[in-house]
Amino acid sequence: MGIGAATESFPTGVELLIGADEIQHRVRELGSVISERYANQTIVTIAVLNGAVVFLSDLVRHITVPMEIDFLAVSSYGCGTRSSGEVRVLKDIETDLLGRHVIIVEDIVDTGRTLDVIHRMLLDRKPASLATCVLLDKPARREVHVHIDHTAFTIPDRFVVGYGLDSAGYYRNLPYIGVVKS
Repeated sequence: MGIGAATESFPTGVELLIGADEIQHRVRELGSVISERYANQTIVTIAVLNGAVVFLSDLVRHITVPMEIDFLAVSSYGCGTRSSGEVRVLKDIETDLLGRHVIIVEDIVDTGRTLDVIHRMLLDRKPASLATCVLLDKPARREVHVHIDHTAFTIPDRFVVGYGLDSAGYYRNLPYIGVVKS
């Protein structure tokens, strides 16, 4: 099944970009790659709230190494469809990262500003390693160079919802990723 090929039902104003089966297949692959990379080690996964929760929930079920889970909340969108450019930390993690293997789990990287701020903030806590795992990469919008270790899908510059991503708080519960029609 390729991007856009599925038989899901769509809310008004949303068209399919990546189907639920394709997402689940790719999440299983990422879980396997991460498990191999960190064999015989313990990792800390840090999900960026709220968008990465669905992705993290599925991803960790496919990771076979011991792990801890923590959450970080940041804001750069408010209720808009474009990043404001200002990244605010709304909730910090509680886990000590000193000497730990850490993976930032993010729903989408577009401008790169949010991931850059998070990456620098967590590096200051002196982890043994710091990697990134993102569901969606939107390189056409990149303003800040960020290194992404694991990417599920690269997408065009369209406003997307579903599988954790929202539009003003709605659509997070869709099992697929859709494009909001203008």
